[in-house]
Amino acid sequence: MDDQIDQAQTPAGDAPEGQDTPRRKRRRRRRRRGGAHDAQQQTTQEDRSGGADSPERPDGAGHEGGASGERAPAGKKRRRRRRKRSADTTAEAGGEPMPRRRRLIPTPEIESDPELFAVDMAFADLGLREEIVRALDEMGFKHPTHIQARLIPPMLAGHDVLGQAKTGTGKTAAFGIPLLQRAEKGTPFQGLVLCPTRELAIQIRDEMREIGRHTGIRVTAVYGGQRMQQQIRELDQGPELIVGTPGRVMDMAQRGHLRLDQLRMAVLDEVDRMLDIGFREDIRRILRQIPRERQTAMVSATLSPEIEDLARRYMQNPDKIVTTSGSLTVKMIKQRYFTVEAWDKMRLLHHLLTHEEPALTLVFCRLKRTVDELDAYLRRHGIESHAIHGDMRQSRRESVIRKLRSGKLEVLIASDVAARGLDVEGITHVINYDLPEDPDLYVHRIGRTARAGRDGIAWSFVTPAQGKLLTHIEQLIDAEIPKMEYPDFEPTERPAGFRDDTPTSPVIHIDAPPPVNRLAGPSIPVIDVRDEREKKKLEQKFPGGIVPTKLPPKRMYGRLTRGR
Repeated sequence: MDDQIDQAQTPAGDAPEGQDTPRRKRRRRRRRRGGAHDAQQQTTQEDRSGGADSPERPDGAGHEGGASGERAPAGKKRRRRRRKRSADTTAEAGGEPMPRRRRLIPTPEIESDPELFAVDMAFADLGLREEIVRALDEMGFKHPTHIQARLIPPMLAGHDVLGQAKTGTGKTAAFGIPLLQRAEKGTPFQGLVLCPTRELAIQIRDEMREIGRHTGIRVTAVYGGQRMQQQIRELDQGPELIVGTPGRVMDMAQRGHLRLDQLRMAVLDEVDRMLDIGFREDIRRILRQIPRERQTAMVSATLSPEIEDLARRYMQNPDKIVTTSGSLTVKMIKQRYFTVEAWDKMRLLHHLLTHEEPALTLVFCRLKRTVDELDAYLRRHGIESHAIHGDMRQSRRESVIRKLRSGKLEVLIASDVAARGLDVEGITHVINYDLPEDPDLYVHRIGRTARAGRDGIAWSFVTPAQGKLLTHIEQLIDAEIPKMEYPDFEPTERPAGFRDDTPTSPVIHIDAPPPVNRLAGPSIPVIDVRDEREKKKLEQKFPGGIVPTKLPPKRMYGRLTRGR
């Protein structure tokens, strides 16, 4: 009928037989737009009346907006996909919608363990202000831990402190509470906390804000990866306490937004990492700009004699406080190791995650490349995992940490960027997919579980060539790690072309060579000539006994001018 109307309205000879005129094409486009608009209005009315539970249209009825064979608008296709998914979910659930699966993270009450908490003491007994004690009571903390009970009094007295405690024993509150107690409201830039990673800086800031929410003390974090303008605006408001990473703190100080000469309290968290080669020069520059009359505190879970000697150079008669008697790891962590070949690690991890079904698992890898490869492997095999490492954008790293804290993810694959200070409630399992080259990192990795008196499980994958590295870890933590057998897992043969790059021995710290003065003259070697005849020839040829071993340092190369 439409073709007859078009033929009647089209003048004869306007277009050859079988071809559309521009006017006919415009009419067809108008009809298609009108049909699509009517279908969209009808769909909107159905969504308003019945929503996702409205009955599905028959195939081919009204789906093409009045024009057979034409594509539907994108919005309409999305609505159709939503209704289809809703119908499929309803069919699987037997007629009722199936809720989205979400694993709940257990949050047990914090128990007063005598080995972790000083049960005979309350926070009010430490001489804290009423606002801080009230905030701690609202957070559910009744008794301080042993490191808090021993570290807070000397810091309140203004002494320099060097503290060592096990992971998960509340070291952040141990130095954060004295900073909040001693800070004066309204005086900017009084205290500085330096930490190695961005995630740890955000965590310390949030915890100190929560403890000091009734005091009016402002805490600001400065770290890389975030826009500087936002942090500059916060610094221009004059906060009392600053938390940051060394690089961004130096940058803000050089730009004039952070006055280091006004600080009177400085804290180095994870001091063994802070005084490593990568941060040592920045730490030296920062502490050099802070007045010498400052109070300095340094804390960590691992503290070697070399790091301790280096830390004392920046402190004045510090009080050393150690609460790591016995093992460096808390007793609530159930540690086990699996003997597995390097090419079977991915299969073993998938086997454990599907058979054990841990609530919240943190998997540590040695290389960033391994983190991405393992994340892709688990996703291909139906396990929803997330990855985090230093090469990711800061916004994405913060998004992953937020999901981790809110319980919206189950498996997190991380590099050692998440090994220090990350305090997330509900982490039940920590898996060392790769054993760390530095045994100290093992202590920090497994310390992400069994926080504040809770239980936790730590598994480690050990290849047959890594027995020496495992022995060094056991010697460091002063405990034996039992072997765990998994008979359901079947190993495979070595694939052709497989390359194993896992470390087999711990890192050996070698002292740097003595400095060389490049301005001084080269030392002339002494040549021992035992033949008397050769010795006489050399003495005749080189008077004075000095025998040259190479050409002079500068040559004229034929540029000597000759007189005529």
